[in-house]
Amino acid sequence: MPTDDSVYSYSAVLMGSPILLKLFSHNEPLASRVFGLIKQYEDLLTVNRAQSQVMDINHAAGERPVAVSRPVYQLIKCAKAASMLPGSAFNLAIGPLVKRWRIGFKGDSVPPANEIAVLLDVTRPEDVVLDDTALSVFLTRKGMEIDLGAIAKGYIADRVRDLLQKEGVTEGLINLGGNVQTLGTPQGCWSIGLKKPFSNADALVGAMEIANKSVVTSGTYERYFEQNGQRYHHILDPQTGYPLDNELDSVTIISTDSLDGDIWTTLLYGAGVEKGCRMLKGRDDIEAIFVTKAREVVLSSRRQFRFTLLDDSYRLIDRTA
Repeated sequence: MPTDDSVYSYSAVLMGSPILLKLFSHNEPLASRVFGLIKQYEDLLTVNRAQSQVMDINHAAGERPVAVSRPVYQLIKCAKAASMLPGSAFNLAIGPLVKRWRIGFKGDSVPPANEIAVLLDVTRPEDVVLDDTALSVFLTRKGMEIDLGAIAKGYIADRVRDLLQKEGVTEGLINLGGNVQTLGTPQGCWSIGLKKPFSNADALVGAMEIANKSVVTSGTYERYFEQNGQRYHHILDPQTGYPLDNELDSVTIISTDSLDGDIWTTLLYGAGVEKGCRMLKGRDDIEAIFVTKAREVVLSSRRQFRFTLLDDSYRLIDRTA
């Protein structure tokens, strides 16, 4: 339905999240193609049902390589490269741990330490063997599972952007539940809110003004459970098998490609504020906003966006990355 300023919004539930598409002209056929494209990629990449190209790989773990389509192969190759960076918090092979913790799903619980140790043994990204010629993926050990949940939404958001541009759309927005990709500069910019951790859905720490950029946020408040007075969130440390524990509540990445946003939110969440800002030195294409448990909002830089603090219980800190 159009709003007063002629924005047309279309929505669907895909990938377990509400999906929102905003256009500046009424075009239901295009919206249907967008949602169809998202579903097509979800069908290829999901690990939340028995059949997909990724699940075909997982089912053959320890037995044989599996040939996949070029888009799936390239995404897995990208995910492995991010996983192999020194000290990386990103791990495409973390599937067994994600499946055991079940954070955000019914039956979540803290696994016994001995189970964590066993599962860590089958979450090594170096045991994911790629064949560029055959476009095949081989998980060398039984029990291994790759999980592209940390990267799939960004990849799909970029493909939706490409489709919209191909169709001649110059202004629009797609929100894949945490991954926002924008086109154009309606009224000069898009305003994207930064959520206040562990608060109601409408509460904001601040707002970003961007144009032709992606905004990706990963936060501990998105999926978690509490047991014996302790909170366990969904961002797992691939080194320990337990949720990452540092000074952060969330990391937001502003970049051209949403895929970069997915990778860097995880990398920087694992790195923390000081190391994260150092990692961004020389990266003019990637900027970060860290929200800390101490109620600080730390900006690595402000080259690609403007930021307004909306909650005076937080303190704004600028860094130069």
